[in-house]
This record gives sequence, structure tokens and C-alpha cells, in this order.
Amino acid sequence: MANTYTQLYVQIVFAVKNRENIISEKIRYELEKIMCTIVTDKQSRPLAVYCNPDHTHILVGLHPAISVSAMAEAIKSGSSGWINREKKFYGKFSWQSGYGAFTYSKSQIDSVVKYIQNQPEHHKHKTFREEYLEFLEKFNIRFDQQYLFDWFE
Repeated sequence: MANTYTQLYVQIVFAVKNRENIISEKIRYELEKIMCTIVTDKQSRPLAVYCNPDHTHILVGLHPAISVSAMAEAIKSGSSGWINREKKFYGKFSWQSGYGAFTYSKSQIDSVVKYIQNQPEHHKHKTFREEYLEFLEKFNIRFDQQYLFDWFE
């Protein structure tokens, strides 16, 4: 669209079904590349991604024609499809339903990128559940406990 200018930065967070710790270092880098390709194919920019063993953080510069829900769905379905086609795991892989999405301003991007890249160190001190609940509180998001991810801590 002519005369349309946007700056939309969204961090999307989602978990492996049943919060299984199955994303190994062996496939992590390859999976992250697949996710970046999916984002790029949606005319958006991948700015940072880290696949933890049981959940993923991805920061996207979102194209204005793509909704956050469409981007989250594309990343989750595309990446799980790749995992299953390539038989990266025994059995069928899937992500839990739902996701968290958090927006940022340009001035926050460097710190969010560092936060995502520093996931292994960060999770030495904080569980995913603690981290996720802090996001919801920080962004003042109302939620119902029954609709949060399944927690298996």
C-alpha cells in the first residue's frame, strides 16, 4: 500500500505440547532457521529467535498486512510440519495451543534481542512459568489461569 509506514515489533512466545523438553541443541539451530524463513516468507523480519527445550521466543518486525495471530499460526504450523516431515522426533511433534504476544518500541529492541539470545542463562534462575507470568504482569494482561499453558514443573 502506498503511503503506509509502520514500525511493529512483536515478541511471540509459545510452548511445546505437554511442555516436553525435546528441542535439543542438535536441531535447535536448524529449527530457528526454519522459523526465520517462515517469518521472511510472510514479508516480515525475524530479529531474534531462541528455541529452548520446551518453549520458544521469537521477535518479529511485523508487516502491517499480517496479523499477529496469522504470524504465530504460520510459525507454529510451519515449524511443527517441518519437524514431523523430517522426522526429528519419535512420534508426532506439536506445539501447545495458544501463544503470548508482546509489543515493543524501537528503543527497546536491543534489550529484547539480548534477552532472547540470553535464554539459557536466564533460565538457570527462572522457570518458563515464572518468566511467562512476569510478562503477563509487566504488560498488564488480564488472564485466566485455566487458559494458560499446561505447566509441568
